[in-house]
Amino acid sequence: MKNIILNIAAVVIAATALTSCRETTETKTIVKEVDSTEATKESEGILERTAKKVDKEVNKEINEEIEKIGDDN
Repeated sequence: MKNIILNIAAVVIAATALTSCRETTETKTIVKEVDSTEATKESEGILERTAKKVDKEVNKEINEEIEKIGDDN
């Protein structure tokens, strides 16, 4: 009887030792942020980008000429 109780205790101890040592796998979610200006640059061609730069320069020159004329009021 004593031998049976010791065997059962040994089996219980071995079972708990094996189940507590298992490694659990964890999954990680990686989120990558993308700058929206980079996406639009890739979708635009070189002509569109050049046209935007030219428009900015022309608008600067127009604003400077308006400043030179001044306010008539």
